[in-house]
Amino acid sequence: MNKYELALVVSANVEEEVRNTTIEQVKELITRFGGTITDPGTCEKKKLAYEIQKMSEGFYNFIKFEADAACPAEVESRLRIMENVIRFLIVKDGE
Repeated sequence: MNKYELALVVSANVEEEVRNTTIEQVKELITRFGGTITDPGTCEKKKLAYEIQKMSEGFYNFIKFEADAACPAEVESRLRIMENVIRFLIVKDGE
């Protein structure tokens, strides 16, 4: 099992309930493909470095998880089509 960290930016234009549902869907994706969430992270509203889709703010969430090598690719392919996710990045955690 490898350690990974998912950096997720959710649109600030959605309501809190929709945002929480989106984050829960992402966590479910990780567990569906064999991952184990070690740190669910917290959700914080921050200013984006540059404007994305005419938005200047987004909710950042960092999720740490353990999984085999195939899991991140599967999760990324599903994140690409999620409407409320404006940016994401999965990196291997070097700890």
